[in-house]
Amino acid sequence: MRKIVKILFILGLISSVNYSENDMKIETSNNIHNVEVTKSDGSKIELSEYRGKVLLIVNVASQCMYTIHYAGLQKIYEKYRDQGFEILAFPCNDFGGQEPGTNSEISEFCSLNYNVTFELFDKIKILGNDKSQLYKILTSNEETGLGDVEWNFEKFLISKNGEIVKRFKNHVEPTDEKITKLIERELSSN
Repeated sequence: MRKIVKILFILGLISSVNYSENDMKIETSNNIHNVEVTKSDGSKIELSEYRGKVLLIVNVASQCMYTIHYAGLQKIYEKYRDQGFEILAFPCNDFGGQEPGTNSEISEFCSLNYNVTFELFDKIKILGNDKSQLYKILTSNEETGLGDVEWNFEKFLISKNGEIVKRFKNHVEPTDEKITKLIERELSSN
């Protein structure tokens, strides 16, 4: 009798876990152009608006040990923007509450401390059930495989046609040759 109760208990636990097929599958498309995102002013934009530009998408935070990456991001933005390069920065509070500010406070912080001129977007969720569609694609595709972002300032390089080229962990500086050489390669491609 005890064995039957234990088995029923275990089966009850297993059946109470809700896994969806979407939680464990790789997106069939590596392309982000069909995704709509929200700008820091609240307006919506389709990422297809950036067709023809090389993008670096980054989840950012103001109170993180990697916040200094804003300086490197601004440096590469200034170097490559006139060649068709854009940085899309998505503030995120998913890691240790390191981005508690409002969009206005985040923008002011970036401007005052790092002279940021690249695009800052609305605060975004990149983990869990509320993960944005953009980060669902970025973290589960044929190029980057399956795997959540591990911390702030993880970077994704996107080709001119919206395809994911490469993923860089947060410890890779924006000015690292691993990133800049790929930016240059993508900028010179048709």
